[in-house]
Amino acid sequence: MAILVFGISHQTAPIGVRERVALDAAQLPAALAGALAAQGTREAVILSTCNRTEFYLAGEEVSPAPLSEWLVRVKALDPATLSGHFYTLEDQLAVRHALRVACGLDSMVLGEPQILGQLKQAYEASVNGKAVGKTLGKLMQYAFTVAKKVRTETAIGRTPVSVAYAAVRLARQIHGDLAGRTALLIGAGDTIGLVAAHLRRAGIGRLVIANRTLARSAALAREMDATAVALTDLAEHLPGADIIVTSTASRLPLITRALVQSAVKTRRYQPVFIVDLAVPRDVEPSVATLADVYLYTVDDLNNVITENRELRLTAAAQAEEIVNLHVQNFLDWLQSLNGNAVIVDYRRQAEAVRDELLEKAQRRLAMGSAPAEVLRGLAVGLTNRLLHYPTSTIRAASIAGRQDVVSFARELLGLDAPEDDHQS
Repeated sequence: MAILVFGISHQTAPIGVRERVALDAAQLPAALAGALAAQGTREAVILSTCNRTEFYLAGEEVSPAPLSEWLVRVKALDPATLSGHFYTLEDQLAVRHALRVACGLDSMVLGEPQILGQLKQAYEASVNGKAVGKTLGKLMQYAFTVAKKVRTETAIGRTPVSVAYAAVRLARQIHGDLAGRTALLIGAGDTIGLVAAHLRRAGIGRLVIANRTLARSAALAREMDATAVALTDLAEHLPGADIIVTSTASRLPLITRALVQSAVKTRRYQPVFIVDLAVPRDVEPSVATLADVYLYTVDDLNNVITENRELRLTAAAQAEEIVNLHVQNFLDWLQSLNGNAVIVDYRRQAEAVRDELLEKAQRRLAMGSAPAEVLRGLAVGLTNRLLHYPTSTIRAASIAGRQDVVSFARELLGLDAPEDDHQS
């Protein structure tokens, strides 16, 4: 059984190429059917995210050529579009890649956890599309198990490595459970969007977005199930905010010491966590001197992130060792399938001989033959029939000088070494 990965990722292609081959959830059923038909196989998993589109295939014969031709046709691409961007990995390399992807070792952000959930969704789509068999089913379960082991036994996912993620992680350290907390985000750019997404995943109770242009904050608010407010109403919303994250292009501070001091007094000195991601700064530096206010700048977070990246690199080395061990375990299992097929066939053959001779013995007993005679005939007949082909093969190998076959037969049959082998 061969395993193949055919794919494209952030490491091999720019976003302009990746977006042209991406497949959304609605397209997956048809894509799975098309990929299976193109390959003439029964097993496929398609993983498509903003950073990668990969086809995992298993079958007696799998090749990237039919899949490439199918993708060009379905996506109406110039074949040159794929040239140099797609990679093909087979067997051991394919297995290792699947495990590394699940662990976040192949991600743009090392160790990020979202990819595992995306891979599980891709697997479920294939299961629902009846496109998963024994081999890919086992590989995906292996990948999920290894990813969990890496998360448990290394520090690869315990430290934030993006400004947005670091901000939310610090907020949880200060406030604990965020379910009953309110976050006020100032700005409506990409960074604030990422912070909003992380806060939503962290279970924030209420999200308020303020921006100079109300239409932009309203658009982001709709996407994040938040409340949009005007920047001119900032003073009104500061006292209700447990978490404040700001990232604007303002040339002057938007949040002054006086504003925060008034807000803290209104809050009866409940702690406020403020993250200023703007350059120039949106928050007056003197705010940091106020009691019950925790102010972090982008430089503070970058220092945390730099240290965390080093920790993740160390953890990644440990994760690679775990991956390598389990790659070999999976390959051993895959190799055992060939032996299992032989065992099943041999057992079926032996059982057929047994049933045939047992039926003959029962007929003899019914005709009045002596039980002892029937049992002896059954035992002799069964022994002769089961030993006939192996002994004929060993005899032929010996005549042909195939000592390797004779030696292996002795090992296979569990026989002691010949007496001459014990003599020095």
